[in-house]
Amino acid sequence: MNFKLSEEQAMLKESIARFVQDRYDFTARCAAATSEIGFSRENWATFAELGWLSIPFEEEHGGFGGSAVDTMVVMEELGSGLVVEPFVATVLLFGGLLGKGGSAEQKAANISAIIAGELQGAFAFLERQSRYELADIKTVAAGNGSGFTINGEKTVVFNGAAADKLIVSARTSGAQCEQQGISLFLLDASAAGIEKTAYRLMDGQLVANITFNDVAVSADQLVGELDDGYRLITDVINEVIVAISAEAVGIMQKLNDTTVEYTKTREQFAVPIGSFQALQHRMVDMFMGCEQTRSLLYRAVCSMDDQSADAREIEKNILALKVMVGRIGKLIGGESIQLHGAMGVTDELDVGHYFKRLMMINTSFGDADYQQQKFSALTNSG
Repeated sequence: MNFKLSEEQAMLKESIARFVQDRYDFTARCAAATSEIGFSRENWATFAELGWLSIPFEEEHGGFGGSAVDTMVVMEELGSGLVVEPFVATVLLFGGLLGKGGSAEQKAANISAIIAGELQGAFAFLERQSRYELADIKTVAAGNGSGFTINGEKTVVFNGAAADKLIVSARTSGAQCEQQGISLFLLDASAAGIEKTAYRLMDGQLVANITFNDVAVSADQLVGELDDGYRLITDVINEVIVAISAEAVGIMQKLNDTTVEYTKTREQFAVPIGSFQALQHRMVDMFMGCEQTRSLLYRAVCSMDDQSADAREIEKNILALKVMVGRIGKLIGGESIQLHGAMGVTDELDVGHYFKRLMMINTSFGDADYQQQKFSALTNSG
């Protein structure tokens, strides 16, 4: 198969790599991550100016009309630079839900603002008891004649602290864990009854817990069909899983390159430690793991862009990819830290920060063990 990027994709890849090299060194990255909103608005404006925020959106809404391969190119380079700006939360999650399920009015009012860098969004879907089960929802949107009233709490909302608008999953019918009966609503993050509690995760990203106390919404704030939000959620999250897996591959490649370079300069017994055969074997394992993960990433992306691909096979590819990302991410991150010695765990060195991000990618949308169980169940059912 031909995995060569098109001319436009190669230019996009080079554009992001140049930005990371020239304007996003580790010091700048840490400054953005520790800011009040968890990222740099100046960088976000640059992303908009360079057209990166338009990649996944349809041309009719001012977007680039990009494919899964285009998103992969963006995410791999963002991973290599350990970029903290909320591309996943605002563009892929929030924007993806609007693009697939929003009304014409919702798309017109919000997608152009996302592309212009003027709107921050977030998708509030996780709850304290749900762990990785997307259908486990206690938040309720009760009908009140003219619309709905939302009550409940969402946890670990990516970009929730900075979001101007939210898409919230809530139960409009059915029991707590039923897939049917889930609906999505588009809300202003400053609406009456919404309270945020911001905090940072292990990798430094700023998230929020959000409570909804008698939040009134109208029927035209519904995203997608009433009671049929689960299908829309799973479609978008599957695409996001592939995207963050591409980010993970970018991180793995960066850790491999950094570790190899370090072992060429770090000396022990008057020779570079990279000359020790035992350490060479470990770095070969790291290299092979990264390439295996990259191969699964290409398989998943190609199947997603193939209009004739079987939906079951696409899902199996995505599940297998997420399993590999979790397991190989742990291997490469752990080996990188060990080969760097005690420095590998310090905040002053970027290696530990890359490893923490890999660990958060593993736990996002289901860790390797959870996805392995789903993969086995799907395989055995056929």
